[in-house]
Amino acid sequence: MRLLYTFGIQCYALGVRIAAPFNVKARQMVEGWKRTFGRLAVAPVGKDNTAWFHASSLGEFEQARPVLEQFHKMCPDYRICVTFFSPSGYEVRKDYPHADFICYLPMDTRANARRFVNLLRPTVVFFVKYDFWFNYLEQLRQREIPTVIFSSIFRPNQYFFKPYGRWFLNSIGQCFTHIFVQNEESMQLLKGHGINHVSIAGDTRFDRVHAIAQESCRHAEVEEFLGQYAGNKVLLAGSSWEPDEINIKKYLDHYGERITLILAPHVTSESHINAIIKIFGKKNCTLYTQMAQAKPGSRILIIDTIGILSSLYRYADVAYIGGGFGRGIHNILEAITFGKPVVFGPNYHKFKEAKDIIALGGGFSYSHYPQLQQTLDKLLNDSEQYQHSSQVCSQYLTDNLGSTQTILECVKNLLHP
Repeated sequence: MRLLYTFGIQCYALGVRIAAPFNVKARQMVEGWKRTFGRLAVAPVGKDNTAWFHASSLGEFEQARPVLEQFHKMCPDYRICVTFFSPSGYEVRKDYPHADFICYLPMDTRANARRFVNLLRPTVVFFVKYDFWFNYLEQLRQREIPTVIFSSIFRPNQYFFKPYGRWFLNSIGQCFTHIFVQNEESMQLLKGHGINHVSIAGDTRFDRVHAIAQESCRHAEVEEFLGQYAGNKVLLAGSSWEPDEINIKKYLDHYGERITLILAPHVTSESHINAIIKIFGKKNCTLYTQMAQAKPGSRILIIDTIGILSSLYRYADVAYIGGGFGRGIHNILEAITFGKPVVFGPNYHKFKEAKDIIALGGGFSYSHYPQLQQTLDKLLNDSEQYQHSSQVCSQYLTDNLGSTQTILECVKNLLHP
């Protein structure tokens, strides 16, 4: 099975190389792979105690940050290496100040894994959520390097619980020193398959979004924009896609000029921004990067940049979270940490926090536009309902803090038994 797995990895890498001349992200990955080993050979890691954190993309990195930053405080003598698989992580966080070395992770072939681990010589390794690179894991196991994964969720329909996935499940059980899962169901599922070095630590994203809420900057230009429409309700749509945007446009037409929209699309390419402007009308829209030229009466602010969405939720009355008509909703916790009720499409069932917040009354899902209209009308017009939903969100966040501390207490024991 390892040969088949590695062959699949090699085919994927070939596909990325073929796509590189035509696709920016593929080209960034290939260029990153080319530079990694040369940079690593002269990097300030691997010579003393080194902690390696791997995150697939930007979302997983943000999930890892509380653990990384608290680990740095707990073990200040350790060097920190951060690797990314996706350009969405590396290109945004390549200058992250709390890491000594940041790079793309070379594709998971046996030769790459052996060479990378030999150069890095990590003392402890952290993976996040679903990142299982089996050749790297095998190299770490052979060297008896403590390796943990955290914020994981396991479900019976995942491939490693299928008959053909037994090798993968065995590798997970053998290669990780400890597995931190989010919930009881995940722990019992693993224990039912003979994997007992597992414990519940919750989701580190709660610690991260709480830190964002405590530290996030205010945006004077956004406050000035909203000040033009004092008294309006503010709907913030985060990580939106076209189906979300079409339904939001219908709601703006229904609610009239008493609402101001901040729209932060998941994709900020020029073509998508132009498509959004076409949906809402050019005269109604102001781009964040062009706020100095804002037109009077343009009560829709389009965030055409990345990196500020999490701190903008403070300005919302209600948060609409995109992605629910695609592969799945995006991060709802960034809004919840500010006590904002959340609304999203029907594809949320893989996300524990979404199911939790719906059950508690702070979140609302819809499948068809009339349901969206009814939900937003109630939240924006019924102060009692709004207050209840807002309090639910704040309390839910508070009740789920502390995952980082649980993980690091265990890691401390692994490093100093």
